[in-house]
Amino acid sequence: MKNSAIAERMSLIDSSGIRKVFALASKLKNPINLSIGQPHFDVPQEIKKAAIDSIQNGLNKYTLTQGIHELREKIKAQQKEKNISLEEIMITSGVSGGLMLAFMCLVNPGDEVVVFDPYFVMYKHLIRVMGGIPVFVDTYPSFNIPVDKVEQAISKKTKIIVINSPCNPTGAVYSKDQLKDLADIAKKHNILIISDEIYNEFIYEEDSVSIAEIHENTLVLNGFSKTYAMTGWRLGWAGGPKWLLDEMIKLQQYTFVCAPSIVQYSGLKAMDYNVSLLIDSYKEKRDLMYNGLKDYFEILKPEGAFYMFVKVPHGLNDEEFAAKAIEKNLLIIPGSVFSERNTHFRICYAAENKVLYKGIEILRNL
Repeated sequence: MKNSAIAERMSLIDSSGIRKVFALASKLKNPINLSIGQPHFDVPQEIKKAAIDSIQNGLNKYTLTQGIHELREKIKAQQKEKNISLEEIMITSGVSGGLMLAFMCLVNPGDEVVVFDPYFVMYKHLIRVMGGIPVFVDTYPSFNIPVDKVEQAISKKTKIIVINSPCNPTGAVYSKDQLKDLADIAKKHNILIISDEIYNEFIYEEDSVSIAEIHENTLVLNGFSKTYAMTGWRLGWAGGPKWLLDEMIKLQQYTFVCAPSIVQYSGLKAMDYNVSLLIDSYKEKRDLMYNGLKDYFEILKPEGAFYMFVKVPHGLNDEEFAAKAIEKNLLIIPGSVFSERNTHFRICYAAENKVLYKGIEILRNL
């Protein structure tokens, strides 16, 4: 029986389908796990040591709400193409924390937010909690930006366009031309763009371009979770217009207070760590998985991140196919977790190669 004390807004969201699979994974014996969206390698030793040193050196207290000066300066220098000033950067508790702050500061009840479908699961639920209305723009089958559909989706109530490139769950990377077309629409209608760039190091074909280099009215969200395997450390950053950052910093005072202090100091060391060999290994995993499945499934070769969004075969829906996979001890995520459609499933190839080979074998047999 549902307690009447629970706020009505909680009825607008569901428990994460990904977390449901996590719970299921804990009950299976040695599952072939291609579901969890986090790097399979551990936090590099140098970064661990930086965290330990921070603890031992007494850096355990609150920091400035907007984050330590040194880390913000380092991010500013790294992001020089975006022309973001120090006052336009804050440290957040992961990209998730940044998203929460941004939506709380921006979305009024009834405001519309354009979201590309497929999308990262958090977007639509946070928008709904704030009383906003997610307006989904279908990107199937290419997963590129459909400029004509974006224009059609915009109304007088449109407040924000959210993009994620490289994309979770599809692995799509938006080209400079696509981003320029989108920026033109946003400028025409005076719309803020939120650009989730957490996978920006995981690009396998061409260098990425941030829409912040094209469209000034952009909030960039990024972090350390994927690049350095620091998913549990909760460290991210937001960079964008000062009028928005001022409000997000104010709100962070009364919510997260600040990102974890020792993790901020560890982030300084993380930014000096060369991840190029790790990225090369993930490109190899992408190729291994794609070549192993392309003759059996309808699948686009992803250009970034570490996911594949695969069409379900044989007329089944995504949950039916995922259930059949689970019967074979293989964990995948039904695509409807990330989409208004139920025609695909997500694979995460952030795993040891021997796990990928086993997963390929099971999927081929299915």
